[in-house]
Amino acid sequence: MSKYSTGFRNSILRKVLPPESRSIAQVSREEGISNQTIRNWVAKAKDGTLDAAAGELSPDRRSISEKMSLLLESRSISKDEIGNWLRKNGLHSEHLSLWEQELRQSMTEKEKTIQEQNRQLKLKTKKLEKELARKDKALAEMAALLTLKKKVDALLGDDEDD
Repeated sequence: MSKYSTGFRNSILRKVLPPESRSIAQVSREEGISNQTIRNWVAKAKDGTLDAAAGELSPDRRSISEKMSLLLESRSISKDEIGNWLRKNGLHSEHLSLWEQELRQSMTEKEKTIQEQNRQLKLKTKKLEKELARKDKALAEMAALLTLKKKVDALLGDDEDD
């Protein structure tokens, strides 16, 4: 198992390979990783032997609940320790901001969907209540007619039940 996450390693490779093509020495100093480690990753990436998915979830393939948990966890970490936490989880700071946007957008869309469903349900309820009131009136009318018929039959002496 590598000391560095796949996500972190890939971010380093993005910095040293085209289009960024920054120097290995510069990235090494910035990130605190030995030159040789980065050179090994570049060599493996070029010959296709770099294990791209060492059993680790890509940041983009994480579930929305996992993204939310990581976002919440990141809020509780001090600014001094956030870099180590990001590396440990195979993330970059931009993942957090992208996930936050994604969650906000998802929540907004969900809210709009719920509002539309509520509107549709209110319309359906109103229609059903109107139909129920119509049927109640028809039933009351039928009951009144039946009562009248029984009274007429009683007055006329009809013993026949219909």
